Amino acid sequence: MNRTSATLAGAALVATLSFGSLPAAHAQADSAATLPPVFVTATRTPQPFASLLADVTVIGHDEIMAAGVDSLATLLQRQPGIEITQNGGPGSTSGLFVRGTNTGQVLVLVDGMRVSSSSSGTTAIEAIPLGDIDHIEIVRGPASSLYGSDAIGGVVQVFTKQGGGATTANASVGYGTYATWQGTAGGTASAGPWRFGLQATGATSDGYNAIVDPANFSYDPDRDGYKVGSVSANAALDWATGQQATANYYRSRLNAQFDGGDSYDDRTITTLETYAVGSVNRINDVWTSRLALGQGSDNSVSETGYGAYPFRTRQNQYAWVNELTFAPGVATLGLERREENVATNDAFAVTRRDTNSVFGAWQMTLAGNALQANVRHDDSSQYGGKTTGAIAWGYTFSPQWRVTASYGTAFRAPTFNDLYYPGYSNPNLVPETSRNVEGGVYWNGAVADGKLELGLVGYHNDVDNLILFECDADYNCAPQNVASATLKGLTLTASGAWGGTTLVASVDFGSPRDDATGNLLPRRALTHGTVRVGQQLGAWTLGAEVVASTMRYDDAANTIRMGGYGFVNLTADYAVTPKLTLFVRGTNVFDKNYELAAGYSTGGAQVFGGVRWTL
Repeated sequence: MNRTSATLAGAALVATLSFGSLPAAHAQADSAATLPPVFVTATRTPQPFASLLADVTVIGHDEIMAAGVDSLATLLQRQPGIEITQNGGPGSTSGLFVRGTNTGQVLVLVDGMRVSSSSSGTTAIEAIPLGDIDHIEIVRGPASSLYGSDAIGGVVQVFTKQGGGATTANASVGYGTYATWQGTAGGTASAGPWRFGLQATGATSDGYNAIVDPANFSYDPDRDGYKVGSVSANAALDWATGQQATANYYRSRLNAQFDGGDSYDDRTITTLETYAVGSVNRINDVWTSRLALGQGSDNSVSETGYGAYPFRTRQNQYAWVNELTFAPGVATLGLERREENVATNDAFAVTRRDTNSVFGAWQMTLAGNALQANVRHDDSSQYGGKTTGAIAWGYTFSPQWRVTASYGTAFRAPTFNDLYYPGYSNPNLVPETSRNVEGGVYWNGAVADGKLELGLVGYHNDVDNLILFECDADYNCAPQNVASATLKGLTLTASGAWGGTTLVASVDFGSPRDDATGNLLPRRALTHGTVRVGQQLGAWTLGAEVVASTMRYDDAANTIRMGGYGFVNLTADYAVTPKLTLFVRGTNVFDKNYELAAGYSTGGAQVFGGVRWTL
């Protein structure tokens, strides 16, 4: 096992101890990156790559380093099935559309922990810098049957860098356009049965004026910069054979300016924080028990000329996951409890809800067939009980060909703002629900002295009881469960390696539409795709990338049109020594003028360069 594989496998194990990861199945990754030997799979326990069924991408550490991107959002924008929205540059409010679902219908985890806001229902991905991230797993499709609320479009799991068996160290520093500085440093160590890891990241930028149209009511002709700092720390103790205890901590603080339509220096300060302790105990040859508890929090304060507006979320999370191995399969049984607490300046009628959950999964392989089935019941003190399930099948009928098919249900609970915001809420809302069916065909084999992998996935997702904000004739406004949408599409992927050349490409043909009007859902395109090419030339590693999208609309009525775009990024790394690398990246090198949210600039052509060192 090489160093990258060992790091990813260790991180997956720690995340499993901490609450489990996303359902993992058919994995697609950059050919330049090394795939881990195991994934935290649909049973929420480490499983071998060959048993995977769902539509999953793994972004390895090497790919993150070589990507030449400046934020988690722009890294995820390169992946199949994902579009993003961003109100300006790095540090500005960002969101993910996975297979056309809303930004609040994607579950984001950090080392197995929820860090989303229970007020807004979304995760502040702009506050998670790339420097702390070891790798990322993405599942596309419903995952509520294992994770409960929010996983209608899928799950994105961020794994921070974890301590391993060897002593390592790393550091990097860089500077670029808009007086942008970024730096990170950290390392791992071990002592007998102990393993430790520590990583810190910092960045600052003067930024640029996010809103350039003086007619916009939020226009303010100033720079919208940001400062972010984060730290992750972890420890593990193998106190006996098959017995391990772990502890994880993560904290990130983002101070980002935004335009508020006045001369005040408007800004939002967002602090994400998680901690978790866990224990894995191999009871016998059949039964492995994993116990974990922790807390994830989002503390956001917007400072404007009208005052400060804090929104704080605390989520206490408890999990007991048991893996039972019986020929010819593996059963997973789990219990979870989540306690959500919110605090704001406004007097919410309710500030807490608790959810108790039980789930089970079964996975087996037999004569080329693979099967997995999940079922989960969530019992909430606010919205009552909700049961979701999923079943997936795959068949490998030759060393090169594999087919899969699945069906699953999912849901998203109303946010505290939806339910209890004074004067603009509805306590009678029920969860949004979905029913998804999909199928996939995959091929891999040798082509022209190299390796090529191809994939085709089709899906159809019916989403009901969507929460829509409405006003009556007397201008009494409140959210209602009145909308529905149909999300369907095809995703084509390809990755290959020939000598020193790598190629990764994907294109999504989607139709995310409102059922009542037939309109496209806001900020989502009919076609979106990326192509990445890498070339190794001695000590040089060169890369080029194209990201393209067709036109989108910024509003539900489809009256505010945002044009299609295509931009080019270039990267170059030079290995001075095996441990010291110089790097430079050019973003949007042809200075394409495009929008991810109407009226917001994306900053034009930019360059960033620096040095990276590893031990």
